[in-house]
Amino acid sequence: MTFLSRAGTALVAVLTAAACAVSAPGAARDTGGAGGPAAAGPPALTGHRPCPGQPDLTCADLTVPLDRSGAVPGTLTLRTALYGPADAPRGTLLFLTGGPGQPGVPFVERIRSRLPKALAAYRLVMIDQRGTGGTAVDCPALQKEVGSSDTVAPSPGAVTACADVLGPRRGLYTTADTVADLEDLRRALGVPSWTLDGVSYGTFTAGQYALTHPRRVRRLVLDSVVPLDGAGVLYEASFARSGEVLRTACREQRCGFDPAADLAKVVRRDGNGVGVFNLLVLASIIDPKLNDPRFGILSALHASARGDRARLDGLVAGFAESSGEPPEEFSSGLHAATLCADSRWPWGDSSAPAEGREQALRRALARIRPADVWPFQRDTAAAQGIPRTCLPWPSTRPNRPAPGHTLTMPVLLLAGDRDLSTPLDWARAVAAANPTAELTIVPGSGHSTQSRGDGAGAAEAFLLR
Repeated sequence: MTFLSRAGTALVAVLTAAACAVSAPGAARDTGGAGGPAAAGPPALTGHRPCPGQPDLTCADLTVPLDRSGAVPGTLTLRTALYGPADAPRGTLLFLTGGPGQPGVPFVERIRSRLPKALAAYRLVMIDQRGTGGTAVDCPALQKEVGSSDTVAPSPGAVTACADVLGPRRGLYTTADTVADLEDLRRALGVPSWTLDGVSYGTFTAGQYALTHPRRVRRLVLDSVVPLDGAGVLYEASFARSGEVLRTACREQRCGFDPAADLAKVVRRDGNGVGVFNLLVLASIIDPKLNDPRFGILSALHASARGDRARLDGLVAGFAESSGEPPEEFSSGLHAATLCADSRWPWGDSSAPAEGREQALRRALARIRPADVWPFQRDTAAAQGIPRTCLPWPSTRPNRPAPGHTLTMPVLLLAGDRDLSTPLDWARAVAAANPTAELTIVPGSGHSTQSRGDGAGAAEAFLLR
């Protein structure tokens, strides 16, 4: 559920096996483990300065309590970036990136290039959310094994080592904690209300903020939508949509075979469902029409189904390689801490004991109809990275749900019809449950339609309405 994901590094890895922006160091600090002082007084932005390499941007720091209950001492200093005048005619636009695990400030230039008309009328604000950028949660083993992937399964040892690194801070990286940080940011900016635009996991953060503080939100853009009550951790909707995405690409390319049937044959023969699913999810970000000849995913599937496995096996291996980015660029530790605390699990919430989780997961799998995940198998749902990360994650404080249930402000939902990371069914469900929401489906687009597809125009029209 990343915003820009690890597509660039994956491309290099795939081409090798089968033949993003960088944060400024030292931009923020985490005193949570050192018993630093709690944030005192009203929220404020301090240390205003030109952003490194971007003199027309202002960087500043927001200091927030690590633990608002006071049980764990310390503060976090979160880097922010501001572009445009404080008295912009349309007010302030807060743009939230995804993951969870991505910082925000490194992507200011990308957003400026994609939303120029809107940003002539808004002041843009972006923030490195807690646990990202300069306060990145650093779990070396987990970072090495999975990088920024949702679907690659880590080893239990890497997961528990990460939880041990965090210790008593483990439950302090929930979306509710980030929502409280964002409200501090709004107060520090001195704006009575603002507009939010979130991508991928950023849609969940933006939605939770809007449910918690509805009078503070003028408009809301949710691009590549995560359900407001949490993501479907077993990815059934994505598995089911894979066949349609493959067949649509085949019709467009006149491939002359059924790639969904080929996929079904391959994963049942080879037991490589997680690897193939990871390949398709990343392809839906970097090559949503599946027509890049350097990958040749459709032909690789067809060849494998006929017995020539080499090309597909190379693609699967290449896309499964960790992208190698440091935690400051994407924190796999923050990703684990937030997803495990936020999500709805077959075993309950994150406070449930580890004993019995596997059995609860197996019972949930047995309730899935095979037709609902075809061309994949039910076991793939349990073997992919999200449940495999959170099965061994120790019991911890769960995310506090937002008090509201329905969005009350004007909402634009953007969804790529080829997106397998946040599938179209998720956006449709949010649209059906929220009368003020309008859904725009972006044909031919995958994940993050404002950044990579044709969703930016629809977003600007909505923001300037």
